[in-house]
Amino acid sequence: MAKKNDIVDLLVIGGGVNGTGIARDAAGRGLSVVLCEKNDLASGTSSKSSKLIHGGLRYLEYGEFRLVREALIEREVLLRAAPHLVRSLRIVLPHHQGLRPKWMLRLGLFMYDHLGGRKILPPTHVANLRTGQFSNVLKPKYKTGFVFSDCWVDDARLVVLNALDAKEHGAEILTQMKCTALSHNDGIWQATITGHDGGKGRKRTVKARAIVNASGIRVDELVELALGREHEDHLRLVKGSHIVTKKLYEGRHLYMFQNPDKRIIFAIPYEQDYTLIGTTDAPYKISDGEIKISDEEIKYLLSAASDYFAQPVTRDNIVWDYAGVRPLYDNKKQNASAVTRDYVFDLMDTETPPILSIFGGKITTYRELSEHALQKLQKHFPSAGKDWTAKAPLPGGDIENADFDTFLVSLEAEYPWMGKLTLRRMARAYGTRIDLVIDGASSNRGMGRNFGGGLTRKEVDYLVKHEWAVTAEDILWRRTKCGLHMSDKERAAFAKWFKANA
Repeated sequence: MAKKNDIVDLLVIGGGVNGTGIARDAAGRGLSVVLCEKNDLASGTSSKSSKLIHGGLRYLEYGEFRLVREALIEREVLLRAAPHLVRSLRIVLPHHQGLRPKWMLRLGLFMYDHLGGRKILPPTHVANLRTGQFSNVLKPKYKTGFVFSDCWVDDARLVVLNALDAKEHGAEILTQMKCTALSHNDGIWQATITGHDGGKGRKRTVKARAIVNASGIRVDELVELALGREHEDHLRLVKGSHIVTKKLYEGRHLYMFQNPDKRIIFAIPYEQDYTLIGTTDAPYKISDGEIKISDEEIKYLLSAASDYFAQPVTRDNIVWDYAGVRPLYDNKKQNASAVTRDYVFDLMDTETPPILSIFGGKITTYRELSEHALQKLQKHFPSAGKDWTAKAPLPGGDIENADFDTFLVSLEAEYPWMGKLTLRRMARAYGTRIDLVIDGASSNRGMGRNFGGGLTRKEVDYLVKHEWAVTAEDILWRRTKCGLHMSDKERAAFAKWFKANA
């Protein structure tokens, strides 16, 4: 931990997947790092994704071949790094006779299978959607489907794991702390960071040789803070919204639906009992205020899903929704869906000490982005270590042979008293760190108070002590998704208890 007058190598501003990924990479190279986040880790865009680690099949249409190839390679890197958190899945793409022809889908999926040097994930095959596990799920007109591979991840937990690894490599992680002022003198940045702690204002000055601006939708704002003047706007903000419904079909596969507007939506099995549907692409401005799903977006998702499912999807099916804003680099495309998902770096190091701003990116390629960011800063830190994250497990991911199923069987033998669904959830969330959560308990009673949804006092204590959880919302909706499995009464009771006891 940096002392008051220490000069650290790197100040990372932003606690999303890019910020925590860069902090982890930098700390592992031997750099001294401080990360500040004005809210909770992953409280913005990084917990509002579709939860997919995917190459981005539709990006091939926009010529984003490098981005797709990089993302395809990263799927298997992340599968090995966090086999508890990242899991493979099969995606069913029904052929729609009025949209892309079969030959185009076959060509795209052939490229998808071979562009990234796939080794672990199974290849594409063609399926009859009127038989077996697919029968009676979609409307009769959808007869043929292309089944291919991608991966799924709990996005908010991925962020936390990167923050944990950064900390274990020596980084200091400051949540609920906002960068409010930036100045520089003699080639050193001086940042004022303010926040609140139990009602008491906190203030901290951090001196750093370089800054990484990973502040998401506020990235341009922070550049202006650093320069002390207005700066050209590089951002294109696009809101993506999702709905969560009661389970619409059985099976672990997800569906990818094409739409006449050339967009696609996914229907994804979610939290055992639900289906996640998204996403939209809607323009957003900071002046629009609260980031939430609009009625128009709800109608769009319900209509798009109902065009495919045999049973219409209605508002009565919806149990939850969420929305996030993607801070994309503005490539001046009129259609929000065509705005590049690739990442762009802007390194300023002539009129100021180095400040590297991150525009765009996607959760799949965050590790590669982080590695490239440190390569970009290498000239300022010539003694920093080499690239290292490609073969390094994330916390909890050091599972033998990356075999989660065998790992889970061993846990069931070790903790036979714990319900299988709860144990699977916790194994997925914490991997080999699950012992730290259980903390010597030998019965359900030993886990302490059960707040509902499988959430116990032991788990809450772990999240507060080790994972920067400071509010009930942090725990119910980001560190876990237990809030989805609790009643209104249980959520309210937990929030009241947490406020009184945390």
